[in-house]
Order: sequence, then structure tokens, then C-alpha cells
Amino acid sequence: MSSKWQHICILFSISGVFTACSVSKFIPEGRYLLDDVKVVSDNKDVKPSDVSGYIRQNPNSRWFSLMKVPLYVYAFSGTDTTKWINRFIQKIGDEPVIYDAYYAERSRTDMERALRNMGYMQAYVELNEEIRKKKLKLTYQLHAGAPYRIGSWKYDIRDEGVREELADYESHLMQDSMMFNVNILDAERQQMTNHLQNRGFYRFNKEYITCTADTVRGTHIVDLTYHVAPYDARSGRMHERFRIGKVNVLTDYDLAEAARERDLSHFDSLHYKDLNIYTRRHSFLRPEVLSQNITIEPGRFYSEARLQETQSMLGRLHAIKYSDIRFVENHNDSTLLDCYVLLSRNKPNSFSAELEGTNSAGDLGAAASLSYQNRNLFNGSELFTFKVRGAYEAVTGLQGYSNGNYVEYGVEASINFPRFLFPFISPDVRRRIQATSEIALQYNSQERPEFGRRAASMTWGYRWSYNHKWRHSIDVVDLNYVYMPWISTTFREEYLDNINNQNSILKYNYENLLIMKMGYGFTYRSEGGESRATLGNAYSVRFNVESAGNLLYGFSHLLKAQRNDSHQYTVMNIAYAQYLKTDVDFTKSFLIDHRNSIVFHVGLGVAYPYGNSRILPFEKRYFSGGANSVRGWLVRRLGPGKFAGNDRNIDFINQSGDIKLDVNLEYRTKLFWKLNGAFFIDAGNIWTIHDYEEQPGGAFRFNSFYKEIAVAYGLGLRFDFDYFILRFDGGMKAINPAYESGKDRYPLIRPDFGRDFAFHFAVGYPF
Repeated sequence: MSSKWQHICILFSISGVFTACSVSKFIPEGRYLLDDVKVVSDNKDVKPSDVSGYIRQNPNSRWFSLMKVPLYVYAFSGTDTTKWINRFIQKIGDEPVIYDAYYAERSRTDMERALRNMGYMQAYVELNEEIRKKKLKLTYQLHAGAPYRIGSWKYDIRDEGVREELADYESHLMQDSMMFNVNILDAERQQMTNHLQNRGFYRFNKEYITCTADTVRGTHIVDLTYHVAPYDARSGRMHERFRIGKVNVLTDYDLAEAARERDLSHFDSLHYKDLNIYTRRHSFLRPEVLSQNITIEPGRFYSEARLQETQSMLGRLHAIKYSDIRFVENHNDSTLLDCYVLLSRNKPNSFSAELEGTNSAGDLGAAASLSYQNRNLFNGSELFTFKVRGAYEAVTGLQGYSNGNYVEYGVEASINFPRFLFPFISPDVRRRIQATSEIALQYNSQERPEFGRRAASMTWGYRWSYNHKWRHSIDVVDLNYVYMPWISTTFREEYLDNINNQNSILKYNYENLLIMKMGYGFTYRSEGGESRATLGNAYSVRFNVESAGNLLYGFSHLLKAQRNDSHQYTVMNIAYAQYLKTDVDFTKSFLIDHRNSIVFHVGLGVAYPYGNSRILPFEKRYFSGGANSVRGWLVRRLGPGKFAGNDRNIDFINQSGDIKLDVNLEYRTKLFWKLNGAFFIDAGNIWTIHDYEEQPGGAFRFNSFYKEIAVAYGLGLRFDFDYFILRFDGGMKAINPAYESGKDRYPLIRPDFGRDFAFHFAVGYPF
């Protein structure tokens, strides 16, 4: 062992000794520091993770599951809490966890109960304590035994109405020879309850269903019987089925008054289809909008599912601030429930302003925006948004330009309809899915020292979701028009027309261009829409595909239109783009414990220009590096392939491609307070489909692309404020494909901090 490593080992040993001594002063005499907790199982079918959640006392947290840094911080404080410095150190640290035998025994009995509920009726758990000095290691030894299985199940229902309704009931949980799992049996009770509540049994709940188990002597087979009790066993009263009577909607109504007022005679009333609409003045929502979003209908049996569906649909309407749904038994017919839908109006208009500072490569500037929203534009809860934005930046270091400033202004307007604006869609389909339709217009103007740029766009699309896990989107029309009114002589001569700098990619992105595309995408989240993968062993899949120019190309070819000098079809003398682009992302999280998790991500994108285009529009090309990609490189500084770039300001255009691969592995850990940490390894790159002269080494080749995958590693800090996350990541290059061999290609061995380090600041998780 070298002297360097010997010194490091000695330092760690000395640090450990001093830390151990300093922690001991906080451990009372005769007590022990809970140093480690393990769960061990003698049955491969029973995993320790199945019962680890029942541990009531865990040891002090470890950073990255290795070091108890918060405990060490706490240990350096003094015992005198009257001193502010001691209180401060203890606040940011982690107080030593003193072993408590009571919690250990409670955990042991909870684990036994959990194992027996899983079907291991003879299971037991042993506690093993290992004491060394003032530290204690605790082991829970699981002895599961043989599992019990279900032989048969039947139903004992004395209530004739319930028995008839359950005649067509089919269980999706119970199976032959399945484990005798109490949790599944309880879920079956809830499933039966839901079945009845959706068929008129308004007062029915899970407590009316019980389950008895008979064990076949000498075997591990259990026969089950589900018993459904009457509504009142003493009087013999059976469960009643209720139908919906009147459906009354009270708009512009203070919900606090709902409990006090029963008389609706002083309200203005309107009968629309099956709804009785009451208001003190005109209704703020059109009757057809209320009818589309209220699925509770007179004459139908009461349904808990329709109640939840109506609450969800009303909650999506921007015009409604609060909603409440109540049921009252009809005075004239005890089998009818009158429904009262109480709505409180949201503020229709709002204004907001934003002010920000900008810094682009040392050029300082400022930007401001003003937004207006109308949440009920046509009395159908349509959300209208209008926004204007302006920006100014003082551009320095440019020679040969008459104007040294950058000015930008833009305006955008959009209308979001909380429903499908499309014919031939049945009312039932409209109600089953949560859909929105959106139309948006944008205009942006940029004045730079080098050129002027105008961009206009129009989009028409739909968004809808199923059960909060599936989200779909369709862009029916997405039209973008880019117009370059002028380009300075200096910029044209030095970059666009320079004989020594013939760059077709650069020139293509400074020409007038029309993009008319259609697209489809979906997102699936296994945790029902949770945005953070660290919440559990969740995964998500995202897929997008878009196509541009095909319709225009078909018409141009059919009409035998003339081509321009670049052999492209045009619309009003403007060439249009034609390409196909597909993206797939997969993210999976693995929960280690409540403080540590591992997240894996892989993303692949391919875009292919064809027909009327040989080069993708710059906005549609991929780039690599940055806070959400391979974090050892700054944004747009990696690739394509082994292309190294020339360190010129204009070279970011060349460092873009048609294919992208990202693979990320991140270990996330909770540190203290709002601060979390991460260790990550990133890999990936971009490539071009065609072999462009301006990007030597950038084309994708099946037999060599794997040699051009860049690798980086690093550490990150995240401030988690619940509503948003501030992220700071520092990445180091490990494998740099821009170099063929040697230490430059493998900076992992001999890193150069000034060359190989990249710092990133971002909001939110990278994936």
C-alpha cells in the first residue's frame, strides 16, 4: 500500500475514534446506540422488504447508505444546550438513536402479525441483539413456515336484495389455491362493497361483510365463507336500494349557507334536461356545460362511481372554486335520494407579472412579461390566456455591427376548452375521459446585431387522461413559420457565404422556413400520476411521435408544383420541412428505504429528414450535455459522435444531431432539513443520420457508435421545498469520445478540473 493511501486510512481511523468518543457522551449509562438493524428470512418467498416497514426504530441515517454524517455532526456539539452553537449543531445534525427494547418487541409482534396475514399462520419472529461496547446491532429473524392456501370460498347472504345483486358478481381477486392473505380478503370485502354501492345500496359499507375461515384438519388448506349481514339484525330490516330523485344544481351559492337553507323558492330556476338549476342571478355556467359534467341522473340507481366521477369532472372546471354534492332522502318516497350539487364561483379574471434578469455568456439583460387570464370566457369554463413579453440584452464583443443590442418581444394567446371539441364523439365517451381542447397563437420578434427573426405559430390539439395513469395528447395541426427579414452584411460574409466556412446546417437555419406537423404522445405512470419517482418503486413510460410535411408534399407532388433552386417544393416561395421524429423515455425507481432510492432512466430519440428536407430544422434537432443529459458536459457541448467542436460561439449549431441516447443512474439520499444529495453516472451522445461535412465523425454507425458513448459521473445537492426543487449538480467527464485514446479520452484516470468539470443549476429532478 502506498504512503498516500496509508495516510488516508490513518485519517479515517482517527476520525472514527474521535467521533465514537464524542457520541458516547450522549448515551446514558446502561443504554446503547442502535447501530444497525437487519431483517433476515429463512424462506426465499418471504422478502425482508415485505415486513421492514413495521420496524418502529431505525438507526441513524446514512448518507448514500454508507456514512452517518448527520450523527457525526451532532456528536461534535456539546451537552450544554444553553449555548446557541450547541443548539445549532444539534439542529442540523441527527440525534443518536438510543435502543428501546419496547419498540423492538412491538416491531417483532407486528412482523409476526404481518406474516400471518400473508398466509404463514405458524410464523414467528426472533430478536437477536449483538452488543459491542455502547453499540447494539439488532436482527429480526423471520421463520415463516409453510403457507396456508385457500381451498374454496362461498357466500352466506340472508338479505334477498343483496343476494340477487351479487348473483352476477365476479371476483377479480379470489383464485383457487391462492395464499391465505388477509389483506386480499379485506380487499375482496371492499370490492363487494363497491359493487353494491354502485347499484343503489347507498347505506351499505364494508363492515356488513365478515369472513370466517375453516382449516381442514391435518392440512394447510382453508375454506372461506363470506357473510353479509342485514341492515339491522335485531329488527330484521334489510338493505334498501335507492334511486336518484331530483338533481338540483345551485350555482353562485355560498357553501357555508348550504347547511342552513332548505327552501329554494327564493332562487331563480331553470329546468334543463334532467337538471333543476337554481341561481340568485344568471348562472355563470351554461346549462349544457353542467349537464356534460354531472353524471348523476334522475331515475338511475345511486352509484358511488358516478358520484366520484362528477366530483372529478367539476373539479377540473376553472370557473368553479369549490363544489359539494349532498344527498337527502325524499320526504314523499323513502327509496329516492334527492341530489344537491352546490357550486361556488371562482374569480373570473386574474393578472400576473414577471420580471427576470438574464446573463448570456456575460451579456447582461432583463425581461418582463404580463399575463391575463379569463377562467370563464364563454360561460363554459373556457380558460383564455393572453401574454406579452419583452426582453433586452446588451451584446458585447461583436465587431463590425452597427447595433450592439438584442431586443425581443412576443405575444401569445390561447383558449383551453375543458372538453372535446370534435364531432362524432358520444356523450358517454366525453364523460369517461378527462379531455381538454386547446387553440393557441404565438408571435415572436427578435432583433439581434447579426439578424432579425420573426416566428409565428398556430396549434390545435387535444389532451385527455384515463384513471390518472394514462395521459394522451394529439396535435392535429401545429403550424410554424420562421421569417428572416434581414441579415447583416458582416454576418452573411463571415459565416453564411464565407468560402472557408461553407456550413449547410448553419445556412439552413437562417432561411425562411415553414413547418406543418402532426403529433401524438402518451405518458404512463405506475403510481397514478405522481411526479417524483422517489415516492416508491414506480416507473413511467413516455412516447412521442410527430410527422411534418407529408400532406404538403403529397399535394405538391400531385399538382406537379415547381421546385426551387435547392430542389424543394415551396408554399408561397417558402420551403417547408419534412421529417419523422420519435422519442421514447423509461424511468424506474427502486426504493431502498425511506431515505434512500435509486433511479434509472433511459431515453432514445430518432428524427429522420426526408423528401423535402435533407437537414432537420434546428428546433427539432437533438443536443446532448446539460442539466438533464450527460452532466459532465455543458449544454450543447457534446457530440455528435466524436465531433469535438471548435469552441466558437456559432458552433453550438454543429453540436446537434438526429439521434440521441441518454442512460442515467442516480442514487438519491436525504441528508438533513430540506437538503437531499445524489450520486450519478450518466452516459450517452447524439449522432447524425447523414454524413455532414461540417460535423466530421458525427454520423451514426452500427459498428462503432458504442465507442462514441460519453460517460460522466458526479454529485448533486437538491433543496426540496415540496412545491419545487432547486438542483445543483457537478459532473466530471469519465470517457470523452472526442479523443481517440490516452488520458484525454479517459479523464477518469487523470481528470483536469478546469477542462473536465461542468456545473449545472436547474429546477426539478432531471428525470
